[in-house]
Amino acid sequence: MARPTKWRMIENAPAVPFFVPSEEGMLKVPKNILLVEELEALRLKDLEGLEQEECAEKMEVSRATFQRILLSARAKVADSLVNGKVIHIDGGNYTFHMCSVKCMDCGKEWMETHENLMAMKNGEYTCPDCGSPNVLREQSCRGMHQHKNCRHRHGRNHI
Repeated sequence: MARPTKWRMIENAPAVPFFVPSEEGMLKVPKNILLVEELEALRLKDLEGLEQEECAEKMEVSRATFQRILLSARAKVADSLVNGKVIHIDGGNYTFHMCSVKCMDCGKEWMETHENLMAMKNGEYTCPDCGSPNVLREQSCRGMHQHKNCRHRHGRNHI
């Protein structure tokens, strides 16, 4: 059985979901779907100028995974520029935050995504070990659900 895809940490949500190279409109032009984590890889490496190891650490993935994400992103952008295709930024396996949480009944501690923290806040989340709903996030994570980036949709294969 394959390992589940790890969430990729994203610092910035895309401000514009489409780049259109034609006046004909998007319906007539072929497109490439650039995953949100691919855009983040481009931003960290090519715009911010960080070393690959730093980029991988920020996205909380291995260097090899970061390299694969970056190569995929660069290939899609190059194809779009050379062949006049639309770039549609959408989907992927990403989150904006990870927080430490603890089950108050069995004592299990783990890192959790923003999406599951929202479920926890709404009372729809239980400990993966004992099933208890008595799960709390670390004090340092309080209020993160109101972060400016969290108004945007979070991904898990929206394509």
